[in-house]
Amino acid sequence: MHISSLLPLTLLLGSVSPANAIPVAEAAGGGIHARHGNNEYGSDLVSRGSSNANIVARDGPAFWMESIKHQGISPFGPSGYTTFRNVKDFGAKGDGVTDDTAAINNAISSGARCGQNCFSSTTTPAVVYFPSGTYVVSAPIFDYYNTIIIGNPNAMPVIKASSGFNGGYLIDGDPYFSADPNWPATTVFWRQVRNFVLDTTDVAAGTQISGIHWPTAQATSLQNIVFQLSADQGTEHQGIFCESGSAGFAGDLVFNGGKIGAALGNQQFTMRNLTFNNAVTAISHFWNWGWTYQEININNCQLGIDISTGGSDQQSVGSITLFDSSITNTPVAIKSARSDSSAPQTAGSIILENVALDNVGVVVEGPNSTVLAGTSGSSVIAAWGQGNQYTPAGPTKFASDLTPVSRPAGLLDGSKYYQRSKPQYESLSASSFSSVRDGGAKGDGTTDDTAALQSVINSAAGSGNVVYIDAGVYKVTSTLIIPANSKIVGEAYPVIMSSGDFFNNMDAPKPVIQVGQAGDQGQVELSDLILSTQGPQAGAILIEWNIASSSEPAGLWDVHARVGGFAGSQQTTTECAKTPNSSNVDNNCIAAYMLMHVTPSASNLYMENCWLWVSDHDVDVQSGSDGGQITIYSGRGLNIESTAGNIWLSGTSVEHSSLYQYQFASTKNHHFLKQEMLTQEVYRYYQPNPNALTPFTPNTAIHDPDFATSCSGSTGNCAMGWGLRVVNSTDLHVYGAGLYSFFNNYDATCSVYGGPQNCQSSIFSIEGTSAISVYNLNVLGSQSMVDKDGKSLASYSDNIGVFTNNIAYFTTN
Repeated sequence: MHISSLLPLTLLLGSVSPANAIPVAEAAGGGIHARHGNNEYGSDLVSRGSSNANIVARDGPAFWMESIKHQGISPFGPSGYTTFRNVKDFGAKGDGVTDDTAAINNAISSGARCGQNCFSSTTTPAVVYFPSGTYVVSAPIFDYYNTIIIGNPNAMPVIKASSGFNGGYLIDGDPYFSADPNWPATTVFWRQVRNFVLDTTDVAAGTQISGIHWPTAQATSLQNIVFQLSADQGTEHQGIFCESGSAGFAGDLVFNGGKIGAALGNQQFTMRNLTFNNAVTAISHFWNWGWTYQEININNCQLGIDISTGGSDQQSVGSITLFDSSITNTPVAIKSARSDSSAPQTAGSIILENVALDNVGVVVEGPNSTVLAGTSGSSVIAAWGQGNQYTPAGPTKFASDLTPVSRPAGLLDGSKYYQRSKPQYESLSASSFSSVRDGGAKGDGTTDDTAALQSVINSAAGSGNVVYIDAGVYKVTSTLIIPANSKIVGEAYPVIMSSGDFFNNMDAPKPVIQVGQAGDQGQVELSDLILSTQGPQAGAILIEWNIASSSEPAGLWDVHARVGGFAGSQQTTTECAKTPNSSNVDNNCIAAYMLMHVTPSASNLYMENCWLWVSDHDVDVQSGSDGGQITIYSGRGLNIESTAGNIWLSGTSVEHSSLYQYQFASTKNHHFLKQEMLTQEVYRYYQPNPNALTPFTPNTAIHDPDFATSCSGSTGNCAMGWGLRVVNSTDLHVYGAGLYSFFNNYDATCSVYGGPQNCQSSIFSIEGTSAISVYNLNVLGSQSMVDKDGKSLASYSDNIGVFTNNIAYFTTN
């Protein structure tokens, strides 16, 4: 969503220019382990904690990506467009001596891609691959829109700044070619950087430089990166600099040295498995609405996490949630500006759960005194928080211990929540992959590829091969069956796109991909894919998940739904322009029945960084004051009905369906973490024109809401899509949530800060015999923040925050 007109960067950060957008530390407020696979650098650099070591890339096994046949296409892109680029094919040497800047930037930019002065695009996706080596650069590497930058995970390449480096960042994810970033940070989608060492140690310690500039939004990730920064006295080096956006996920990162490991400002983020060694400040927040941290390890830093920006009178940090983490040999763990009289009233909310301390003198330092003392020895914080709480009555202001949630054993790995990074299949050779194009699929967006895709999927499941979906747009006209023990990975976010009458009957919905049949057991892994629809598809369920995994959880990583608003979708500004002055529904713009259904037979599912999005705008429009807004309809978002449960949702987002975004019905045992549960807005921009009950009729068989109870006797904007609906479900534990409603029939005045917050009357519904706990609930645009059986439990006016309104701790128990 394009919200720059609603929330200008200057409001959140102050004046931003190309000069001070380069990582000025003052503006910012002053480990890798077995889950990584074969990371040669992780264990070595973490264990020795060295920050000024001479880092040279190691030789190691080649990665299958180097030798597999690359035959992907972009059917709606320029003629002859190449999706896969090896930087060495463009002249990069990686020898630790040659200046590779121009060659790398040429590899990224060639082919009329979406760079300077391009608003956004789906037609020029690319994978840019770095074999092992040390790549010296003298100026920034400019990342382009819809780009996946990958290094060899078996021997991670080093990108090393030369001593005379000219610029602010090794990798610049949103360049300031003018006074503003090239892309609005809230619309930078579909990008990754993974498997690198980013080394700034040859740059003078007093020179301001960051490893990566990463203002970004949904469907983006940083994974398996070591930031090697100067630890010399007076260092001004930083690892990540992120000043804006609406993201996002980052995991498996190590920061050695630096003034600030991660300097962060964004609406929300999920970060998992980060290690900081020998930084002055590990993490500095200069603004956020909410941030979720899982397994953060801070070692030998002067300050762990700084959330004090703005001071007590003008706090700019909304909330942080930190759990399953450790802090060692660090005098102050968290620096906060919150006090009894600070403003906004709920800003600076903190939740700590299962945090191990070793030689940490102060855990939380307030503006005038110690809020939570630490210890010179070792201890564990079971649970502690500050902010407003509802149990379920409230609000009560607190800064004290909490009773930690009772974690279901099936969700745990030891005493911590289970976690698993995206598989990269590092140990496999190219012969272990089955290309769908080799199997006869065209990926041209026109040919019916259903039979060819199904044949390759079936064959690979039987042989143990990984299905490799080459870049392209694969049209399917009936359901694809994904059998147990399938592994599927995409190149450059290939699109599986449903089309035709088979998926266009809302009275007989059909899955586009069906993972297992009811009662099936086994492992399934899907990664780096997009599911979409073409034209009217009123009965399309993009993903139906039936399979139960009896051992290692099945998983989806970077698997996204993108419904409408892209070239080839036949639901763009040409066909489905927004209709604020009409309540008539164009049947050709009914795009999906449901985005994802986890059925009662399914269990043991791990999802990470998955964005299920019904487009609010045409991504391929390059002009227009409204950013190409469109009106298309999807009935339901993510519906989880798993009887056995054991579901992990890490960094997931669901947007813009009519009846609800997330629904949990008759299920249990869920671990749900994301400071962006629904990313930006929970319901369609057009509602209440028409309301949530149009054009989809509620289906009681799948627990659809009919709004009869919740809207009984109500006035105002009531029959609007739920952000989160929980029906007769137990043991749901949410570690950071954002439920956002920005518009009422495309009018944003209902959500302005200090305004009426009446885009809709309610947004979070708990019904029947449900039990749920939520850490750091952030809500925007709804008068009620939580409802139980149609009655409001919490009003926004009691919980005013930095932009969203916050409840630090809510429980039904």
